[in-house]
Amino acid sequence: MADINEKTKREISDEEIDIEEEETISVTSFIFEWANAFMVALIVVVLLLTFVFRQVTVSGHSMEDTLSDKDRLIISSFMYKPQYGDIVVISHGENYDDPIIKRVIATEGQSLSINYDTGEVSVDGVILDEEYIKGMTIRLRNPLDIPEKIPEGYIFVMGDNREGSLDSRSNEIGLIPVENIIGKAEIRIYPFSSFGSVYE
Repeated sequence: MADINEKTKREISDEEIDIEEEETISVTSFIFEWANAFMVALIVVVLLLTFVFRQVTVSGHSMEDTLSDKDRLIISSFMYKPQYGDIVVISHGENYDDPIIKRVIATEGQSLSINYDTGEVSVDGVILDEEYIKGMTIRLRNPLDIPEKIPEGYIFVMGDNREGSLDSRSNEIGLIPVENIIGKAEIRIYPFSSFGSVYE
């Protein structure tokens, strides 16, 4: 009888060991799966931030009152084609060293004219309703001789703060090659009180 009890105790002990081993394997498997999922998610985020979305910080006052200095934005770049009204980040040009942020006013093939007496901007003969601008569209120093049509592969941009923006109106910026566009501004993420689309 004592032998049977001892055998039973060993069997119970073996079962407890098996259960502990299964629990250890289960925990190890869970940790491995969690770490694997985390790594995949991290790689996806890195790829998205590298090739699709980027974060930029606004520097200066040329886009007021739409954007302010130090605003942080998420911009998208994947398969992007510039359209009127888009706010875009542009890499440095021949005459300026740092990226700039402006609004697309006209794209390739469109005609553009600016009446500096009234401040009215016309694209393809239609006066733009620019509710987003601050101040009047004035003539800048070293003014650009605007071509009859915007050439292929180029855009014309201006800041929303028309009296405080150096942009395509001046030869110092001029027409922007589409290939120099880093991306389109989509969402303001800072300050938190202004979180949301930059087009609202």
